[in-house]
Amino acid sequence: MSVRVGVAISTVEASFDAGAEAGRAAAQALDGAPADLVLVFASGDHLGAPEAALEAVHATVEPETLVGCAAGGVLGSGRELESGTGLAVWAASFGGDGQATPFHATIEEAGLDATVEGLPPLEGASGTILLTDPYSFPTDAVLGLIAEQAPGVPVLGAIASAHSATGPLFIDGETHEQGAVGVSLEGVEMLPCVSQGAAPLGRELTITAAEGNIIHELAGRPALQTVERIIAELSPRERGLVAGGLLIGIVIDSGKPDYEQGDFLVRGVLGADPDSGSIAVGAAVRSGQVVRLHARDALSADEDLRRALRLQVEAMSGGTPAGALLFSCNGRGRAMFGASDHDAEAVERELGGPPAAGFFAAGEIGPVGGRSFLHGFTATLAVFPG
Repeated sequence: MSVRVGVAISTVEASFDAGAEAGRAAAQALDGAPADLVLVFASGDHLGAPEAALEAVHATVEPETLVGCAAGGVLGSGRELESGTGLAVWAASFGGDGQATPFHATIEEAGLDATVEGLPPLEGASGTILLTDPYSFPTDAVLGLIAEQAPGVPVLGAIASAHSATGPLFIDGETHEQGAVGVSLEGVEMLPCVSQGAAPLGRELTITAAEGNIIHELAGRPALQTVERIIAELSPRERGLVAGGLLIGIVIDSGKPDYEQGDFLVRGVLGADPDSGSIAVGAAVRSGQVVRLHARDALSADEDLRRALRLQVEAMSGGTPAGALLFSCNGRGRAMFGASDHDAEAVERELGGPPAAGFFAAGEIGPVGGRSFLHGFTATLAVFPG
């Protein structure tokens, strides 16, 4: 039996009733198949007592595993509720072949040392879904640890964007104030899709001198001088984009003959030193890496998301996705696109209408160049083929 996914969102204000409504709808979409994994995202009034919503979802869906988090806004079924009270339920049945193992990870400090407790071994996993607390869990550092211990395993997820009365993280019927919750998937195909919402500008350059997150030289010249020259060569429209905020894309996987838009890890340019000609960027860099200037606006974000989604359709070789999880930055939505439902509608249209749900996040997790990173202003998806 193939993978089945059912989703639903509820705007009912009473938490138990919302969980029952969304839970029943998601369970009905599974058409009698058992729910191996359920994700729940809650916003607004539900954050006062999320346990009531979780209890109702458990009663109606009877999931084997449930994880979720508090959110500033939820989305699903082509709709986006950026504010107010909402509950999104995403349920999946893996057809008897797949398994989702839940975990609650925390940071334990002993003196100057800190260790991650509760994170299961991820070697051999087909994928991982990770939802983290923004204050007590160093998401980017832990992603680096996972990359070392389980190279090639895709990690998708996001940072909780709200805090409930009893904690921002949900696992089964409990809530937690600290750490991260998630699931390790085995025997479940999960295709990652990351849209960083930025367009490349100018030509590619090679870093010829760098230290930490400081680029001293690009193509043998002071980095600032080289960047200024590239900007001068841009079209008037492109220079207008740069005026809104300059970004830099860094190639992570250099083992390709040509680099496409999705090959660059996009980070901000944090500052420049006119005396030395060095520039600071929002990621560690090294000599030999290829970089390219980027900029972000509504048009480039729209085009990049649709391009990334079409690549997923091509990767499925004509197959149809059973469903998708969508984690969209809380800086997107109406603030970026000037209208509601942009990302949810794009996913529905480009992927052919599969059940999809998720939330507006305070940071999104997804792979670039074979390693998962924490992003901003990004839409990341976990796509599950049917």
